[in-house]
Amino acid sequence: MGSHKAEHVTTHEDAMQVQLNGEATQLEDDLSVSQLIEHLGLTGRRIAVEVNEAIVPKSVHAETRLAEGDRVEVVHAIGGG
Repeated sequence: MGSHKAEHVTTHEDAMQVQLNGEATQLEDDLSVSQLIEHLGLTGRRIAVEVNEAIVPKSVHAETRLAEGDRVEVVHAIGGG
């Protein structure tokens, strides 16, 4: 049950493959970082997103589009001390 599957994961012709947290993942073409975060169920959470080794600021998540072959890392901020 722990796997996140939703409408943005696809195997159709309109798919692209990215590396998501080190795993090959098929996503629909022209997906934004915001849409990916929503798909992963992380909307509203404290996270950091990196695409191709560059941090993507939250202010540009909606306009930042993923492309075939991108390397995406999504990291959760965990509180503690």
